[in-house]
Amino acid sequence: MNKSNQIKVSIVIPVYNGSLTIKKLLTACLNTFKEIYVLEIVLVNDCSDDNSYEVCLSLQEQYPSTITFLSLAKNFGEHNAVMAGLNHTTGDYVVTLDDDGQNPPQEALRLINHAVQEKLDVVYSYYPQKRHHLARNICSWINGRIANMMLKKPANLYLSSFRSISKFIVNEIIKYDLPYPYVDGLILRTTSNIGSIETMHSPRTSGKSGYTIRKLLRLWLNMFTNFSILPLRVASITGFLFAIVGILVGCFTLYERTLNPNLPIGWATIAVLCSILGGVQLMALGMVGEYLGRLFMGINGQPQFVINKIHKISEV
Repeated sequence: MNKSNQIKVSIVIPVYNGSLTIKKLLTACLNTFKEIYVLEIVLVNDCSDDNSYEVCLSLQEQYPSTITFLSLAKNFGEHNAVMAGLNHTTGDYVVTLDDDGQNPPQEALRLINHAVQEKLDVVYSYYPQKRHHLARNICSWINGRIANMMLKKPANLYLSSFRSISKFIVNEIIKYDLPYPYVDGLILRTTSNIGSIETMHSPRTSGKSGYTIRKLLRLWLNMFTNFSILPLRVASITGFLFAIVGILVGCFTLYERTLNPNLPIGWATIAVLCSILGGVQLMALGMVGEYLGRLFMGINGQPQFVINKIHKISEV
């Protein structure tokens, strides 16, 4: 395969506190793809706390014909940053790549080759051995199980942030402009022409994962409320089941009182039932409120991302 095919590959790299790894990663990307595909790299600085902005800007100035650099006005999160990058790609295929260097660019090349050869819309990576910390591995496992239920994800498909996406799918994904995107959910609702290949997963050489429990919970909420009404159905079914329990307890109490009119009223039972039913009601109201709140945010025009500065070839 050579450049005469004129296939253009875009690599989107969301950057958050990646100043120590991004230069090495970008150099490896350039060396890997330069003789095979026309290459475009989109760096998205998600309002990093370190000097990632300066490092990314110097890289863009060093390779102005290849790199587009977007700087977001605040920290929006990985999926929002990826959406910002996808909106500024022009390639026939796009690879989303983390800034930590754990996914070698040689493996990104394999993703693209597999997508081209098999004519796949999306190709996910999966790893023989993951090099994330234990908490993130556990959360990823839970995320996969939830996606199986909520998004009808194939059970054998691992949802990785290291993936290849065709231009057709990218154009469909970026039509979504609401403030809480979940990229894998957008992919799964758009196409079933999806493949996966095993890739290497290298140890992190510096820094630590930006994913905290709070961010993972926020990601799960995006999955829950943006792509399925299953939580509302669960709340409705739970309420219905507890209503039946309440009726049965009421019938039992009436039966007991009929047999023994002097039986003392079961205050403990009543208190427990009221607490349970009150909790179920609050849970259902909270779920409805989460949906309405997100609907309000969308109608109110809360941005998916805000780009503070754009540096690209047109400015050179």
